[in-house]
Amino acid sequence: MSELHLHAVSDDFLAEEWRNVHNLIVPTAPLTADEVRERRTRNRLFVARTAGEVAGCSTVRPPTVGEGVATVIARVLPECRKRGFGTALYAHGLALARELGAKAVETVVLASNTEGLEFARARGFVEVETYLLPGDTIPFVDLRLAESPAGGPAS
Repeated sequence: MSELHLHAVSDDFLAEEWRNVHNLIVPTAPLTADEVRERRTRNRLFVARTAGEVAGCSTVRPPTVGEGVATVIARVLPECRKRGFGTALYAHGLALARELGAKAVETVVLASNTEGLEFARARGFVEVETYLLPGDTIPFVDLRLAESPAGGPAS
């Protein structure tokens, strides 16, 4: 695997790179630059680069008040898959979710992204809900990471 570098989305340039990856992986729910700016205020967004090129992006939604559920989403461009980048993005997101106090971890994958669903299931995520956004024809799948014997999120 080539070395992967993660960059916190801290400016409009990185936000645009993050948005481009998001919109390619989730074409049914494209985001505008303003929507990404708003997401930066409540989520942790990262751009992944290898050899100076964008390979993917990730989102960590901090734990909810009360239930303590964080959401970790790793997105890897199709041409960069099967090289360990998704695993690295996921591990980084999971560690950050735990650092932020997550008691449980979820992810969300577009149902047509079969590689993404396989990736999540291979790491212990199980489906909890499938839903359609208004006007969409392809559903999203919410998955939750099975708990470890100690009661926290599994690795």
